[in-house]
Amino acid sequence: MNKPTPHQAESAARPPAGALATQWAVAGRVLAALLGGYAFCWGFIALGIAALFAVGMEFHDAEHLASMLAFLLYVGVFLWAIAARSLARVWLVLLGGGATMAALASVWQLFLVP
Repeated sequence: MNKPTPHQAESAARPPAGALATQWAVAGRVLAALLGGYAFCWGFIALGIAALFAVGMEFHDAEHLASMLAFLLYVGVFLWAIAARSLARVWLVLLGGGATMAALASVWQLFLVP
């Protein structure tokens, strides 16, 4: 048996070059699904509460309904974030959509409260 050279022993201990990139891509998708999904659902809940309260639903009923719907939305958003082709698009849609919905809800609430 030939003894491996130091270079061969070092390269055998390292993962393949593409493996690190794959690990970062998976970590980015999981973070986008968790954090971006949370931000998106937070905006959805805020906008849902404002919209439901505006049409005459009691505040706490609107809060509970929007929160229950957000649980279903979160599952869908999580799966989409993992399956989507573009990680940048996932971050843009989730953070941008969440921020937009939260801002719209804040503005709408200013007109609802006397």
